[in-house]
Amino acid sequence: MRVIPIPQLSDNYAYLVIDEATRKAGIVDCSEADKVLPVVEKSGAELVAILPTHHHFDHVGGNEDLLKAIPKLEVYGHRGEAQRIPGCNREVDEGETIRVGGLAAKILFIPAHTSGHVAYHFEGDKSVFTGDTLFAGGCGRMFEGDAAMMMKSLSKLMNLPDDTKVYFGHEYTEKNLRFALTLEPNNEVLKKKHAWAVEQRKKDETTVPTTIASEKETNPFFRWKSPELRACIESKASGRLDDVGVFAKTRALKDEF
Repeated sequence: MRVIPIPQLSDNYAYLVIDEATRKAGIVDCSEADKVLPVVEKSGAELVAILPTHHHFDHVGGNEDLLKAIPKLEVYGHRGEAQRIPGCNREVDEGETIRVGGLAAKILFIPAHTSGHVAYHFEGDKSVFTGDTLFAGGCGRMFEGDAAMMMKSLSKLMNLPDDTKVYFGHEYTEKNLRFALTLEPNNEVLKKKHAWAVEQRKKDETTVPTTIASEKETNPFFRWKSPELRACIESKASGRLDDVGVFAKTRALKDEF
């Protein structure tokens, strides 16, 4: 599998996912078709599917233009989301497997940012596309869910193999890790990753992909069990909190950061 990140809008990513054996390809989270189609043409692949993670415009805004250019594309979405995802003609549920050429992706249902958010887990290729549920160093805002729901969704992703590559929806990494350092200033792995992210952005280079292992070490929304993070959060909350309380307070602080 070959993955080509395609910058969209101000800080979004679409991803062209190519099966190099069959030259079939899918596009994850297209907001600007005019930036995607030239990359498809240059790659020599045949685009056969659109793989939106959720219905927000910055992840599906290019669907209709892609369909005008290539009318027979399969357009996926979680069951019940067809009316919110332009062109959706293949509704899928948790645990189903979809195919792009010879590539197989298992659907993971990971709501909270939206009620119909999914991830595409290409288990054989050790890759997952997480949209706006999981970022490097962060998670999405909970527009259509709550802290408990987001924790459940993130726990599904945490349980993937550590070497799984994570392709996320936005280039938020440096700011996310800067926030994380306010909660775990003694986390040496986090310090190093933040410094790396700063250098990547200075060079105008991407921070994609991260890995599940890296997120376990650096992402505050995976680290509600961290003693340092919990102590920091509880000091700001002026009292003891359960895991959901720690997570919810962490998210509230990030919203204000």
